[in-house]
Amino acid sequence: MSEENGNWSSRVTRESAALDLEEGVFTWKDPRRIALSLKRSAEASQRRKSTPFRSAMSMLVFYINRAGKQLDPGQKVILEAAKVELRKLYGRV
Repeated sequence: MSEENGNWSSRVTRESAALDLEEGVFTWKDPRRIALSLKRSAEASQRRKSTPFRSAMSMLVFYINRAGKQLDPGQKVILEAAKVELRKLYGRV
């Protein structure tokens, strides 16, 4: 991953305007753990502009899309699985 892309992803993780994310959440290897963390962050946030589900999913999709081709293929599979887990947690399967 180039330094430029690494910088933006670190910045998104640290400085999200809507959610306070756990450090390194998008690098974890357990999709359910990622989903649970995003859910906790979204439900605890007083700054989000949408429902907790939409805020959590939006942050995850934003990260995947912005990383693009720089995202490790294995990690992309994990993050896509985290989207499924997030839907399950909110009963949107």
